[in-house]
Formats: sequence, structure tokens, C-alpha cells
Amino acid sequence: MESFEQLAEHYKPMIHKIIHSLHLYTDLEEFYQQGLIALWEASQRFNPEKGNFTNYAYTFIRGSLLTELNKMAKFKEISICPAEEFLVMVADCQQDLSSEKEILLTYAQRLTPNQRKWLLYTIHSDLSIREIADKEGVTVSAVKQWREGARKRLRELITN
Repeated sequence: MESFEQLAEHYKPMIHKIIHSLHLYTDLEEFYQQGLIALWEASQRFNPEKGNFTNYAYTFIRGSLLTELNKMAKFKEISICPAEEFLVMVADCQQDLSSEKEILLTYAQRLTPNQRKWLLYTIHSDLSIREIADKEGVTVSAVKQWREGARKRLRELITN
């Protein structure tokens, strides 16, 4: 096999063609560098008995670039910074939570203390039945009974 510098120069148009076919328009140098690394790995792993190096290199480089794109997309997904308007909106919602809790408590006057706990934990704190049971130190079935009783009483209040 020829030296890597000669190989890189020979396959440079292929790397650029793959980058273009994947519609990449930002970080071109980074993707070109990734393509060169993939070309080097392909040259190290290639088995001449299994076929043509050009086909192998094309598939290997393209796969490497697609893997890099997936990694970048996942990283952007978990590290995205919300817009300032969103942060302002969240701050406004936080101010309304205390009044929301007061409104819930006025509707829950006729509930038992445990039913009130279920209502507040479910609606205000967005906890699951399992989380409520763990927090209160009771069984899941006990919390389900609180829920059943609270729903029944709230339905009665609404219909009357």
C-alpha cells in the first residue's frame, strides 16, 4: 500500500464528495479531518482478499462521518441552552405556584389529610404514586386508596 500522504491526496476528492452528499455546511474542516482519520483506519483494517479498497474506504468514511453527526446531534440535544424568553416565562410560572397551591387547598377542604397529600403531591409536585408512597413511608396500595377516595369526593363536590 502507498504512504498515507499519497493515499490522503488521492482520496481527498472522495472525502469532499461524501461531506457534500451528507449536506454538511458547517465545521467542514472538522469533518474533513474526521474523514482523514477514517481513511487511515480503513487503510489499517482493509483486507485485500475481501474486495476493492475504494468501495471499502467510501463506506468506512461515510459511516464514520454519520457516527460523528449522531454524536454531535446527541450532544446538542442534551446541552441546548433555552432562550431568554423561556427563562422569563419559567420565572413567571414559579411566582404563580404559591397561589395555585392556595386554590388547590380551598378545593380540598372536604378531603381527608391523606387525600389532600395525594392531591398536592400529584398536582402541585407532579409525583408518581410510588414517589408519594416512598416520601410518606406507606405502601403503594395505601396511596392508591387515598387517590380513589379523593377522586370520589371531588366528583361529588363537582356534581353538587
